[in-house]
Amino acid sequence: MRHGKKFNHLGRKTAHRKAMLANMACSLIEHKRINTTVAKAKAVKQFVEPLITKSKEDTTHNRRLVFSKLRSKEAVTELFREVSSKVADRPGGYTRIIKLGNRLGDNADMAMIELVDFNEIYSPNETKKKSTRRSRRGGKSNTTAPVEAATETNNEEE
Repeated sequence: MRHGKKFNHLGRKTAHRKAMLANMACSLIEHKRINTTVAKAKAVKQFVEPLITKSKEDTTHNRRLVFSKLRSKEAVTELFREVSSKVADRPGGYTRIIKLGNRLGDNADMAMIELVDFNEIYSPNETKKKSTRRSRRGGKSNTTAPVEAATETNNEEE
């Protein structure tokens, strides 16, 4: 029976799996998004989100805990400096998985995992530019005035 066995072993031995997840998490923190398979993306999400939560409080103990998992000074520094300041007000859900389709070679389900606050496309904090409409025709610039005038004359007659 598999009671309490909730994480995916990814077909690897323990040492290989831990090293792979640490390397993928370092790449995610450094590059803000990576392409991988869906199964690995879900495993990395479970691996990296608690580390991001620990990075919100910059203490020596938290830095040592995160370093013991990531094993990279540069990734820990990046996490505690840039990433933690961006996610300070977010209560969780720091990553997003976007499915990309199947890989050509072996038909594996591919996905992109990214840090939510570093994506400019989906960020709700940006103000949208107001698009200006220009008339393509060389004629009158205000075409609504005759229509409004015609409806006003019809209302006056009734």
